[in-house]
Amino acid sequence: MQVTETLNEGLKRGFTVVVPADELESKRSARLAELGKGMSLKGFRPGKVPLAIVKQRYGTAVTGEVLEQTVNDATRDLLTERGLRQASQPKVELVRGAEPGAPTDLEFTLELELLPEIAQPDLSQLSLTRLKAEPDQKTIDKALADIAKRQRSFETIEEARPATTGDVLTVDFVGKIDGVPFDGGTAQDVNVELGGEGFIPGFAEQLEGLSAGESRVITVSFPADYQAAELAGKEATFEIDAKALKRLIDAAIDDDLAKKIGFEGLEQVREALSGQVRQEYEQLSRMRIKRELLDALSEQTSFDAPEGMVEGEFASIWSRVEQDLKAGKLDEEDQGKDEATLRTDYRKIAERRVKLGLLLAEIGRANGVTVTSEEMVRAMRAEASRYPGQEQQVIEFFRANPQAAETLRGPIFENKVVDYVLELAKVEDKTVTPEELADIPPAQL
Repeated sequence: MQVTETLNEGLKRGFTVVVPADELESKRSARLAELGKGMSLKGFRPGKVPLAIVKQRYGTAVTGEVLEQTVNDATRDLLTERGLRQASQPKVELVRGAEPGAPTDLEFTLELELLPEIAQPDLSQLSLTRLKAEPDQKTIDKALADIAKRQRSFETIEEARPATTGDVLTVDFVGKIDGVPFDGGTAQDVNVELGGEGFIPGFAEQLEGLSAGESRVITVSFPADYQAAELAGKEATFEIDAKALKRLIDAAIDDDLAKKIGFEGLEQVREALSGQVRQEYEQLSRMRIKRELLDALSEQTSFDAPEGMVEGEFASIWSRVEQDLKAGKLDEEDQGKDEATLRTDYRKIAERRVKLGLLLAEIGRANGVTVTSEEMVRAMRAEASRYPGQEQQVIEFFRANPQAAETLRGPIFENKVVDYVLELAKVEDKTVTPEELADIPPAQL
């Protein structure tokens, strides 16, 4: 084949490729002959159908098949011979093709973006700090208090008096919007803690002063970000019937509480809570040092990022930003920014992500980091466990769709590369308080 370079700008390359007509005709004839050997037609012995009839029946399909295969083979050979590493699928356009028996060369153009040349950073020169924290008595005591709070019991108040903050009213209610009851707005024997949480803002507050046996109609507004979109931001009335006044009795933090939640004694609960908190701190520590590592590596991404990859990443990010804009859930640091500013900021984030992804991929490739089949199976099973009753279908879906499976492979590979880098970097452990560990600084662009 004849190859002419037509574009060489940054990471962009363009070529015109010409494949001689006789090569195409040879491939076409070989394919038709192969089909003829397995062809059965009335009046002819199997495999003895004349080539002219085979061409008549399959000629058009074979021509398309040969053209597609030739373009794919020529593209692969071109990239291999020139040592080019493509960043995305090449854009191919057919200039002229070849009809059966016509002495016409195949000519097509090829445009693509290349992966940049990425120099391996000296990972041993990276200096990082790993923050560590240990569960303290205060944290464990708070966790125990939360458990005791969830195990509180109710005691009926026999005294006939209005409800006040701290009391619990057992009520029936019917919620309406524009006078019409709505789904999920009706309930019976609901315990409402006055001054507590868990209800629409203004609901529990308006029950103050209500006595058992009394009724009241209150008006509240659902928050703009309420989880049920059909109710978000709307005003509703609730017809309240108070049935009983109660007080909350805190559960004692003792062995009886431990046994109630499935432990032998309080000391075992403390040990379990300590292990759980320690695991949470380790996850926070991991997140902090990974973030610090990515920031450090980002400073060494001096190469250009392929525009196509940046555009794709930005499109993915921007679609989520637009959804947040419509839902009024924009991040606090983005509120007040105009669209042009938001686009500029998020394009920088997209470029950073692409560059870091390429650098991590190159570090992993150069140092033999791979994702094993066992790790992929574990990831599939973990994902499938999120869909009870459909586990096998989920696993089969991933096995049948390699692109979907890549969404599981990517995070595993990234974490393995991060672990590899952390082994080589200079990492200093620093003990901090749980509050300092949880105080995550803003992300860098």
